[in-house]
Amino acid sequence: MKENKKREIEILVLSDIHLGTYGCRSKELLKYMNSVKPGMVILNGDIIDMWQFSKSYWPKSHMRIIHKLIKWVSKGVKVYYITGNHDEMVRKFAGFEMGSLTITNKLLLEIDGKKMWIFHGDVFDITMQHSKWLTRLGAYGYDTLIIINTFCNWLSVKMGRGKISLSKKVKDSVKRAVKYINDFEKTVADIAIFNGYDYVLCGHIHHPEAKTITNNKGSVEYLNSGDWIENLTGLEYSSGKWSVFKYQEDENMIEDTDDDDKIVMMSDTEIFSKLFDEFTFSYNMVNAK
Repeated sequence: MKENKKREIEILVLSDIHLGTYGCRSKELLKYMNSVKPGMVILNGDIIDMWQFSKSYWPKSHMRIIHKLIKWVSKGVKVYYITGNHDEMVRKFAGFEMGSLTITNKLLLEIDGKKMWIFHGDVFDITMQHSKWLTRLGAYGYDTLIIINTFCNWLSVKMGRGKISLSKKVKDSVKRAVKYINDFEKTVADIAIFNGYDYVLCGHIHHPEAKTITNNKGSVEYLNSGDWIENLTGLEYSSGKWSVFKYQEDENMIEDTDDDDKIVMMSDTEIFSKLFDEFTFSYNMVNAK
């Protein structure tokens, strides 16, 4: 796709990509990333799933996403990497800057005169904070469900039917999961209103949203970028408005992406070494300009 054909957006927000897991919809994400030209990119946590890295699962399309991000950095696009719980290892590097890339644990921005509070969201997850072992156990169960889902989708496509998300159907049908999402949104909104923010933007719960939340002290625009496992969504900001991008509802995204994606089996050390080499190369390119 030629550069002048790409759709220009002022700010792009992506979260919960979970590179390195079977559930990551990397080919769809690459198609979307190649269709846009963002002025700023916010990566709001759980980009690389370091909890699941022991599987040494790293398809080429996962590395191509890293390449795309590095290309944006090398071109001077401001990229904020906000850490999440699945990539919490990166939190020790908060404050690191390389060219136009910044790693941080949270982000405060002023956009068109309005204050925005941006963070991943796991800080408000009580289960995550007090029972991390239980959360990790749930993550492994979730990943197993994704593997089953991959086989079911292969079978479904062969039968001429569309893809389905078993994990999304389970979550949407469980009342406790719905209550958890509602409680999460209310907690985040109440704190944002108390602190006088106009916008609050999260990820973490894999539930894309853009809505106004009101309490007896005021209101705030609540935004959630969703994920690239179940919902295939992100947030876009253009012409003074935020909107949720939904891959499966965009007519430009309907062509088949089920081409072969070679799986590269590498050790954790090899993967991190390759990532380091890629970022070092990008850093040298930036400094050479």
